[in-house]
Parts: sequence; structure tokens; C-alpha cells
Amino acid sequence: MRSWKRIGMLLLAGAMALGMAGCGGSGGGDGKTISYITHDKQAGFTGVLYEAVKAAGEKEGFTVDFYDGKVDSNEQIDLMNQVIEKKPAAIVLLPNDAAALTPSVGQTAQVHSDERQAGRLQGEYMAKHLKQGAKIVYFFGDTTLVSAHERWEGFKEACLDKRPDITLLASTDAAWSKTEAMKDMTLWLSVFPEIDAIVAGNDDMALGGIAAMKGAGRFSSDILVTGVDASDEAVKAVAAGEMAQTVKQDADGSAVVIIDLIKKMVQGGQTTDDEKVPFIEITKANVADYVK
Repeated sequence: MRSWKRIGMLLLAGAMALGMAGCGGSGGGDGKTISYITHDKQAGFTGVLYEAVKAAGEKEGFTVDFYDGKVDSNEQIDLMNQVIEKKPAAIVLLPNDAAALTPSVGQTAQVHSDERQAGRLQGEYMAKHLKQGAKIVYFFGDTTLVSAHERWEGFKEACLDKRPDITLLASTDAAWSKTEAMKDMTLWLSVFPEIDAIVAGNDDMALGGIAAMKGAGRFSSDILVTGVDASDEAVKAVAAGEMAQTVKQDADGSAVVIIDLIKKMVQGGQTTDDEKVPFIEITKANVADYVK
């Protein structure tokens, strides 16, 4: 960790948003390599963002290398130290635990999305469309990550706090996993005779819930399902009427902001300390704009 003081600037954001650490481009490297250190494997939004950063970076002449932090702060610390020895132009960092990864770094800046906004968009939709007395279930993402809690808090504030008639039957940490959500939903279906909605911290868990309901012969278009990420499968599910909503974390927009900041850093320019990229709600009304 002590060697991180050689970094000219660290730019980061909360888990499941994004972050960057810049080495200034003058440390002896080729000045054209960006190291992308994530908190999780190259899947879901993490992978989508990586591909977007890679594409945006390559347009500007950068090479982007991927490093998996394996949801382990110590692993990310080791990767940071290894990468710094290679003296890249910049480091893009999605921290598992920002507090553990930044104490030895001087200046910081952030590029991120408001995770609570994602939950609020889900909550506002559900509060508006759920029937009186509806019964729902909720899938958390990995609860070791702040983003999982913030998405829940946003949903709770916008829906459950405003609609006390809605009953939360059950909630669980399904670790962003479709498989885990299928297992949990299968159990819930054996316990609860009525489930009117599935709210999930990401699309994979939402789709896992749908798959389990289909397997049990209990899924219909009357059941409202919402997730986050706007994965290709989820967008198609919205278009087909199986999901009511997905919330897009704008990887392309985030990648452009990241690369623009890296260019400024490499050129010795100043960066702002906080760049926000808003989430985008996708429903039946606008899904045609997002189907690939």
C-alpha cells in the first residue's frame, strides 16, 4: 500500500459504479496502457463496463488490460501494487472496499452512478403499478458491497415507505447470481401461495426468479419484475412483456467520461472530483430504443 503514494491521482467510485486511478502517464510506462481492476469477475455490468472502456480507450490509442479482484480487498491491493510496478498510463478501479484501497493515495476523484437512484426508479415504478395489497419478494446483490444496500434503500424509500399496503414476503442475498435467485425463488414458491412482484438488484437475479416461476408453472404477465443493468436478455424480456422494467447503468456513457478524464490526466490537466452518470429507466414505453 505504501508504494501507492507514487500515484499522481486516484479516481474511483463506489462498488458497482466505477473508479479510476491515474499514474499520470509520466512514470516510465508506454503511456498507452490502462489497467482495469475490478471487484468481481468479467461478467454482468463489470464486464459490460470493461468492454465499453476497452472500446472507448482503443479509439484513443490505449490498450486496456483486465484484472479480477475476486471480491477480495486484499487481492485488489496486491493487484494495485503489481500494476503500479508496470507504470500504466492509468488504472481504472472498481473497488470492493474504497476505504481499504485509498488511504495511501493522495488526491482522489470519482466517476460513478447513484446506486440509490437505481433503486428509486424501481421503487417509483412499483409504487405506481402494483395493485393494492400486493405481495413482493426482493433479491439483494452481494451484501458485502455497498451498492447492494444502496439499491435496496432507494427502492424501500420510493416504494415500501410510501405504500404500506405492500407486503415484503421475503428477501435474500442472491449474490447477483441467476442460479442463486432460482434456488431462492423455488423455495419461496413452496411457502408463499401468492407473489405479485419480483424486485432484484440486478437483471440476472430477476431473470432467475422468472425462470423458477416458469418452472413451477406460476409465472404470468401479471407478475411485475424489475432488475438493474439492462442486459441484452433483460431488455428482450421487457420487450416480450416478461419483465416490466430494467434500469440501465450507462456503461457507454461512463466509459466516455473515464477515457476523457484519463486523457486529461495524461496530458497533465486537472480533473473534477466527482463525475456522475445517471441511470436510465427502460420499460415497454421505450424498450424499442434499446433492443439489439
